[in-house]
Amino acid sequence: MTAIELNGVSKRFGNVVALRNLNLRIEEGEVFGFLGPNGAGKSTTIDMILDYVRPTEGTVTVFGHDAQRETRSVHERIGVLPDAYHAYDHLTARQHLEFVIETRGVDDDPMRVLQRVGIPEAADRRAEGFSKGMTQRLVLGMALVGDPDLLILDEPTTGLDPNGALAMREIIREERDRGTTVFFSSHILEQVEAVCDRVAILDEGKLVAVDSIDGLRRAVGGGVSLTVEVSRLPEGTIERVRSVEGVENVTAEGTTLVVGCRNQAKKRVLDTIESTGVTVEDFETEEASLEDLFTTYTAEVPA
Repeated sequence: MTAIELNGVSKRFGNVVALRNLNLRIEEGEVFGFLGPNGAGKSTTIDMILDYVRPTEGTVTVFGHDAQRETRSVHERIGVLPDAYHAYDHLTARQHLEFVIETRGVDDDPMRVLQRVGIPEAADRRAEGFSKGMTQRLVLGMALVGDPDLLILDEPTTGLDPNGALAMREIIREERDRGTTVFFSSHILEQVEAVCDRVAILDEGKLVAVDSIDGLRRAVGGGVSLTVEVSRLPEGTIERVRSVEGVENVTAEGTTLVVGCRNQAKKRVLDTIESTGVTVEDFETEEASLEDLFTTYTAEVPA
């Protein structure tokens, strides 16, 4: 079943076009990363899924329900960790969760939730003394109340230390194993790469890519970083390597060359280096990271 579907969605704020004919489908049970530069339209998209903002054109459905006409049915199945959420200073962590449990009409245990997000010792502390990371954990706990079918996480690792970020990833994996759909927006691409089944890249309100990370690599030719150790570096070698088809960038430090290239260009790069009369003593390749792919896709979109 489709968890989230956007068909022909556009959104204008006066003369500003925030989204342009967005078509996107997220399947039930997948962890889906939603990426884009600042101002790309990510928050607007999330707001439309939650019916905080309505599309100028197009439709948004969640588990088959129209997000604008059947908002209650949609919200009953969603847990949300919004970006830049502020807790109520005068309430304890336990009271925050009790409020959500009562509002959602579910049978849940505040201590179970606090244990899961790693702050059980803060159960009876007022939120005014919480660090940013503790607040983020509390809000995640509020999103998890009632075991929702869909989690929408907007910048979920903001304010978390490395241990907190690791715990967040574990919770996302646990939710996926439970069958939950996770819609996950983040600027920290390493976090997205670690947990997402597929990703979408949005730029200037337009969808420029949707695929698994391996699929994105294949679509751009399987970009790799090729590190080559040579016996010496004759003058003109760097320029010759740069001229090889499929090479995107070349840097050198001493007798080490680092070449960013398409996967199929690796052999041509090594042959070109050897043609200068030097010996290739060692080489290794590293696949393009999500950050590399993100840069490639957003840089290729015309203004």
